[in-house]
Amino acid sequence: MTKIGYFADGPWSHLAIDKLMSQKGLEVAFICARFDKPDLILQRIAARNNIPFFTSRNINSPEFIARLQGLSCDLFVSMSFDQIFKKELFKKPRLGTINCHAGKLPFYRGRNVLNWALINDESEFGVTVHYVDEGIDTGDIIVQECFPISEQDTYKTLLDRAYSGCAALLNRAVYEILAGKIVRTAQSEIHQHGFYCVARSEGDERINWNQPSRAIFNFVRAICPPGPSAKSFIAGEEILIHRVRFLPDAPIYIGIPGSILAKDSGGFLVKTSDSFVRVEEWQSRSSIRVGNRLV
Repeated sequence: MTKIGYFADGPWSHLAIDKLMSQKGLEVAFICARFDKPDLILQRIAARNNIPFFTSRNINSPEFIARLQGLSCDLFVSMSFDQIFKKELFKKPRLGTINCHAGKLPFYRGRNVLNWALINDESEFGVTVHYVDEGIDTGDIIVQECFPISEQDTYKTLLDRAYSGCAALLNRAVYEILAGKIVRTAQSEIHQHGFYCVARSEGDERINWNQPSRAIFNFVRAICPPGPSAKSFIAGEEILIHRVRFLPDAPIYIGIPGSILAKDSGGFLVKTSDSFVRVEEWQSRSSIRVGNRLV
């Protein structure tokens, strides 16, 4: 029986652990959740299946590592966990430590990568399972799959696809590791440098109307709910903008970016640096509007 230690959080990890526990010859030796806000669903899964449930302020501390000593894990698995594994910890299992990352490594390392993929107008996003090493998202790739991004996609639709994609790919990676079928790919073989994305923070949701229409369309859909939503002002009142429409045939001309140009049945038009976009769904303090309809 191969034992894994599962460091995890959120919907990504709920789907994945169901698949992992269904694999023959595999036992989940423990679940370690985030310290600041432990995942209650994972806690219930652990209780229902008699799996030890841990949290730790510092998973690299001698005390936590000693706590794992008697569990004899063969593999550590990280899924949406929020702490960095240091060498003493990630080298502990005989099969190493792996991480599932919703990014097309070696590109889109780091944080909030689905948001950044939309902001960057990508035509696809990736899910990668890789070994943990001393860098951040830099270890050898085990498996990777890419998913198309359409004009209709938003942060929510990418999240939904990534939840199921991560679960399936992680399960496949663990199966291949246990079967001895993996082919490791060094990230430097794909690109010498790759790139990192930083975490988005409060204030980053402000719309810069001095950008082209396409960039504003991508920005709004990249942080729409369940993200914080893009923000702007109308007559001094801050509003949340949930959806804008990119109008590819809108004329390009010089004007004042951020100006409200007109209202129509679909919402209102706002000037950008090159043309204009239609704001179709927005929210003030008192109401939510879709087009000219109050909801």
